[in-house]
Amino acid sequence: MGSPEFAVPPLCYLVEEGYEVAAVYTKQDKPAGRGRSIGISPVKQVALALGLIVRQPKSLKEAEIQEEINSFCPDVIVVCAYGQILPQAMLALPKYGCLNIHPSLLPRHRGAAPVAATIMAGDGWGGTSLMLMDEGLDTGPVLMRAQVRVRADDTTGSLMARLALISARLLLDALPRLSKGELALWPQDNAQATYFKMMAKEAGEIDWAQPAVEIGRRVRAFQPWPTAYTYFQGRLLKVLEARVVVGGADGAPGMAVALGQGFGVITGAGVLEILKVQLESRQAVSGADFLRGQRGLAGGLLPS
Repeated sequence: MGSPEFAVPPLCYLVEEGYEVAAVYTKQDKPAGRGRSIGISPVKQVALALGLIVRQPKSLKEAEIQEEINSFCPDVIVVCAYGQILPQAMLALPKYGCLNIHPSLLPRHRGAAPVAATIMAGDGWGGTSLMLMDEGLDTGPVLMRAQVRVRADDTTGSLMARLALISARLLLDALPRLSKGELALWPQDNAQATYFKMMAKEAGEIDWAQPAVEIGRRVRAFQPWPTAYTYFQGRLLKVLEARVVVGGADGAPGMAVALGQGFGVITGAGVLEILKVQLESRQAVSGADFLRGQRGLAGGLLPS
């Protein structure tokens, strides 16, 4: 059970290693993009190419859906960024339970956007946890974990890509040990838990009164979605890449200042150098090219 690109490697690894994938459950198709063409999930695309049975129920709560899943007699259900909550009745269907691949070091960063939360928190280490699902939200006991260093330039996209491969290998390591009863269950310490809710698009708007370090993390955490943004001359300006500058500058938060060939923005604490931007209805360009093409940028305030 999975939907986005993050769930593709675990599925592919299972097939490559000879596991029998009885069925693949993924989110329903929906219009996407400006043309509103019907978009299908990456997991569905791969599953169909592999000749697997694909199901896209609107809800897992319906009795007939649960009966169908039970008819597959699953040894285990692997859940990886599926997009639906499994009802309690389903958790006991598989012989070895429902396993959830969660890309954080549980109990840290439970919730819908754990990788973005890892980057926004400035964590030095990220990771993935293989968890036996229970009735709570990411509260089940952990079977295995793997950690990886968070790089200074990591975005949610780049970190998730690495964690997807690590998660797939972790799953393949766990399954034979699970069937032999060799894996111990590690209960999570709820007192150490942190949560991160689903992000809305509006969360990407930059508040220049925040410190440059925090804004820089948000730029990376919100890439590729929902993208950090501000406004320039009434038009949406996406900030795609940025870095904190050593030292400061005089001016109010939000003031753009020239930095060598490019530009930066004064924040509540420090200066954030803008490396790559995309103005509404335009192609993405470097900060230096944007400065050269926009009169009145240096010395002006963002948003404007």
